[in-house]
Amino acid sequence: MLARVLSAAVTGIDASVVSVEVDVAPGLPAFTMVGLPDSTIRESRDRVRSAIRNAGYIFPMERMTVSLAPADLRKEGAAFDLPIALGILAATGLVKSEALRRFLLIGELSLDGEVQPVRGVLPIALACRREGLAGLLLPAANSREAAVVSGLTVLPLRRLSDAVEWLAGERVIEPIHMAAEGPTGAESADEVDFSEVRGQAHAKRALEIAAAGGHNVLMIGPPGAGKTMLARRLPTILPPLSLDETIEVSAVSSVAGLLPPDGGLVTVRPFRAPHHTISDRGLIGGGSVPHPGEVSLAHLGVLFLDEMPEFPQHVLEALRQPLEDGHVVVARAAGSSRFPARFQLLGAANPCRRGCPSLQACLCTPGERERYLARLSRPLLDRIDLHLEVPAVSYVELSAEAAGESSAAIRARVLEARAIQAARFGKSPIRVNARMSASQVRRSCPVPADGRRLLALAIDRLGLSARGHDRILKVARTIADLEGRETIAAEHLSEAIQYRGLDRWL
Repeated sequence: MLARVLSAAVTGIDASVVSVEVDVAPGLPAFTMVGLPDSTIRESRDRVRSAIRNAGYIFPMERMTVSLAPADLRKEGAAFDLPIALGILAATGLVKSEALRRFLLIGELSLDGEVQPVRGVLPIALACRREGLAGLLLPAANSREAAVVSGLTVLPLRRLSDAVEWLAGERVIEPIHMAAEGPTGAESADEVDFSEVRGQAHAKRALEIAAAGGHNVLMIGPPGAGKTMLARRLPTILPPLSLDETIEVSAVSSVAGLLPPDGGLVTVRPFRAPHHTISDRGLIGGGSVPHPGEVSLAHLGVLFLDEMPEFPQHVLEALRQPLEDGHVVVARAAGSSRFPARFQLLGAANPCRRGCPSLQACLCTPGERERYLARLSRPLLDRIDLHLEVPAVSYVELSAEAAGESSAAIRARVLEARAIQAARFGKSPIRVNARMSASQVRRSCPVPADGRRLLALAIDRLGLSARGHDRILKVARTIADLEGRETIAAEHLSEAIQYRGLDRWL
């Protein structure tokens, strides 16, 4: 007898509906699985056999063939355990229900028939709604994650018997309802604030510009100057995630298995700070079956690279494509996967290899200092809008009793500048100045006559590339937006140019 059950496979952060077809026919006992399953799925035959028996049902001792269609789509993970088990029971006549054609099933089975949580439930729920299906039967631990997708009936399962009895009409399972809420307004888990930063007014100003326009930043300064402290407070002045952005970020975390234990969505912008020993696969993503890397886990948030020159150069160079395109494509023999990677890069570096506290006390020669910073290639620096020098903090600034400006006050100005940009770009997918195309730069960043002379002098003295020229205009546009000005003035260009400090060194 033939039975068909619907399930789903995740590729990148997108999911596709998979038809699990089970045929039970007379013959010597055998269990054959086809349709590009990975080793985890092939092992499911043993989990499914034990789960069916320990749940109190009869496992057929006949010839069984399980096909996962479409056959050219690679499948991975243990989420196919539940649909395979129910397909076998349906093929033997134990389960007869029209719901198998309208509901999608996912879940891993333990040997005693308990339904275990799986990864990638949010993309699967979105695919289920896209295909017009009625709903999902899935592990209870994943039910809150799927319930944020409106228009779906989400039925939580704890054991295999729950699904069998519901399909037979012998059990009532209450659907899970959960409103998909926007941001909570929480700033970070540590409740950090810019008011705690002493001094560094110039650095705070630069980070405010970066937050307002979505610009990348590189901070250079001696150890203990506060680079990491500043970096960890950048998310506190970024705008809260919209509902669509919340779902985007949560989809990446769902695929990576990093959603909160309660199954809720990610409501604060990500802040990722990988160690400098990370591999290019860990940073960009990869594997035989591609998984998201740090650049995708930082999507719509901040990627902080501390001690940036200490990262392997080939790892840093791999950042160039996601910085430019906002996504990563990982190609493998079995196919390619695309992961989103629109993040703000925030780098930090010491001015020399030894990390000396000041230039006067530095034991490195000028050549050694230049070679150390030269580990950051010119093409990579071209993609970083703000080059920021962070000096050591004086005792007077450290001992000051007055607190600095709060993150809430800075964020209010950032939100006003972002609103100006949203109105300027209208229905365009571009939302911040840093992502403007060349044509948008020409339209939105007209340069006054005195500004042209200043820009020409800067290009001549600093040796700026065409990309560096456009980066200056984008930063100047953001500075004007923070002041509520419709046009760019010479002083805006002047401030933007002084954030290109490394161009004169390399």
